[in-house]
Amino acid sequence: MSLLDGTRTSALDSAPAPVRVARSARGRRWIDIRTWPASLVIGALLFVVVVLTLILTPWIAPHDPAAQTLSARLTGSSGTHPLGTDQLGRDVLSRLMDGGRFSVSIAALTLAISAVVGTLLGLVCARRRGAFDEFIMRLTDVLLAFPEMIVAMFLVAILGASQSTLVLALVLGGWTPFARLARGVAIEIDSRDYIEAAKSLGCSKRFIMMRHVLPNALSPLMAHAALRFGHKLITVGALSFLGLGVQPPDADWGSMLADGLPYMSRSPGLVIYPGLAIFVTALSVTLMGQGINVRRNRRT
Repeated sequence: MSLLDGTRTSALDSAPAPVRVARSARGRRWIDIRTWPASLVIGALLFVVVVLTLILTPWIAPHDPAAQTLSARLTGSSGTHPLGTDQLGRDVLSRLMDGGRFSVSIAALTLAISAVVGTLLGLVCARRRGAFDEFIMRLTDVLLAFPEMIVAMFLVAILGASQSTLVLALVLGGWTPFARLARGVAIEIDSRDYIEAAKSLGCSKRFIMMRHVLPNALSPLMAHAALRFGHKLITVGALSFLGLGVQPPDADWGSMLADGLPYMSRSPGLVIYPGLAIFVTALSVTLMGQGINVRRNRRT
């Protein structure tokens, strides 16, 4: 009882204020770039440059990526064509920027779907256990036994090369690592003291999952997603290199590698530039994932 106004108070009434303060402090630390590891800063800057370049491609590309000038085939760098032209006289820089939009968007889309599906399944398995958990984990074992590239090639070869088939193939082979990681992290978090305290207070399983388990599992899942992005990007490029990805007249970095390979001795940039674009983009996101891991380890 309060001595001033006679109203009933409890320890729980005063708890939210410190919690809000702690949360806002954590939010400010995330926004403060000075607290970020060097790998996270470098990776984020590189990735922002790549993404902005791809977004602005329709306005900043020097030429139409599909325009052919056969009289200017396989020319070197010049003021008109900074990276030269390909075997059909198309501007390499414009095609590189336009093709990157497909490669990066497909990799990001399939990674996002895989992360959401895998995380939800992993969290459900951690909470329900039993037959459902056993079935999902055995299914992940089967899918993990086959490389994601092999699964994608199998589906694309059966269903035909298209953007939707490519997304389906990459998602089918990509959700399993997230399911295993989310399940393991959720089980580990579920054994902590504050989870037992929440259960003793009568909190529902859904509330505990959304309020305690999922927020604490986001950091390792985000780090894993960043590390998986490079793998997705390389897989998309490899499928396009084999002719199972984007189809002409469209292009992406993998198909540009395949098209330029026969002319590598005369114009090595046709292979170097797409390969370098894949490397830099994958490296930027991998550095971000490593930085998130370092920051998480510092907090623990």
